[in-house]
Amino acid sequence: MSSSASPPPSTAFRSPPPRAARGDSLTRGGFPCRQKHNNKNKIEGEGEEGREEKGINGRVAAAASVALSAVPMGWEGVDERLAKMVAEANLDQAPERRRVRDAFRDVQLGIDHCLFKAQYSGIKMEESYEVNSRGLQIFMKSWLPENCKIKGLVCFCHGYGDTCTFFFEGISKKLASVGYGVFAMDYPGFGLSEGLHGYIPSFDSLVDDVIECFSKIKENPEYQGLPSFLFGQSMGGAVALKVHFKQPHTWDGAILVAPMCKMADDVIPPWPVQQILICIAKILPREKLVPQKDLAEMSFKDIKKREQCSYNVIAYKDKPRLRTAVEMLRTTQEIERRLEEISLPLIILHGEADIVTDPSVSKALYEKTSSLDKKLCLYKDAYHSILEGESDEMIFKVLDDIISWLEEHCCRRAN
Repeated sequence: MSSSASPPPSTAFRSPPPRAARGDSLTRGGFPCRQKHNNKNKIEGEGEEGREEKGINGRVAAAASVALSAVPMGWEGVDERLAKMVAEANLDQAPERRRVRDAFRDVQLGIDHCLFKAQYSGIKMEESYEVNSRGLQIFMKSWLPENCKIKGLVCFCHGYGDTCTFFFEGISKKLASVGYGVFAMDYPGFGLSEGLHGYIPSFDSLVDDVIECFSKIKENPEYQGLPSFLFGQSMGGAVALKVHFKQPHTWDGAILVAPMCKMADDVIPPWPVQQILICIAKILPREKLVPQKDLAEMSFKDIKKREQCSYNVIAYKDKPRLRTAVEMLRTTQEIERRLEEISLPLIILHGEADIVTDPSVSKALYEKTSSLDKKLCLYKDAYHSILEGESDEMIFKVLDDIISWLEEHCCRRAN
């Protein structure tokens, strides 16, 4: 795919808001914002879980973060002082993740990856923070076409450990360039949102946070009557399906990219180890004891693109926290049991060589779902990260398949 040079898209950014009384109505970047009451004893950027991260566990987390981040000190063209700052950062809490991302943003946007090199004009980007009903600051971002009417809304649910501010930047700009309003958030504990890094105390609460965020967007009078679609990638596919279970008649369709309906056997520990970890998780939920293989190596087929994962400096790359692993396992087991309840139009896209999430379960999802409007796209020899880690040609083929499906369903809705 070739892209002609064009002026950079316009960007609006709002820094994290000062805390005020919950219920105060503000607007930042087009999103309604509510603030929380009585925060005198609350440390900025820390949620309830984050305040409890102390003592030995805090020191272990800091050491792990330094050791992990120190690996990519040879980033090409990166100032040594900046690399050192990133390497020494403790990313457990959101303020430090935000500082690192702000310092590293230009480096990220300049890497030699097709998603970042493609140029699109007429896109308005906005970043904002909102304190949600649980008192957590949530980071949100939107990409909107400036020169045409919005065809529909695409609400993105990112994968485990990820953020909506790295590879998804290129994906969202492509969608916005053809007329879609794209919205995304970082889950609590991930990316730029508040919370202990990589910690999911309750998957259901995470899903409720997603529903709260996207519901407010859809209630905006500007978007009334527009078709709306969930877009879930990997663990985000599980999030999107859980949103659908809770809102069965709210969405016009779902795009599921390598959805985490079941984790592949190569990723999860043996059954006896699972039972031990489940028991330990009740006592030490935040500990990082779950064994994990190199997910970048397992997910990215293209070696150069695999190496570029190190530029995603605020991604959670350490061992999964115990409670997080248990919640993810239980969620996939629930989804496997409830495949027949899925009734909305959907497109499922999966690499046939994926060893992170099981493509056979995507086939089962396609076969068992009660939806009559469904499409399954399997990509020969492709790994897990089909939108980021394959050849340029494959990446844009998957994007074109997604856009074609969106176009078809928006036209169908209009008629």
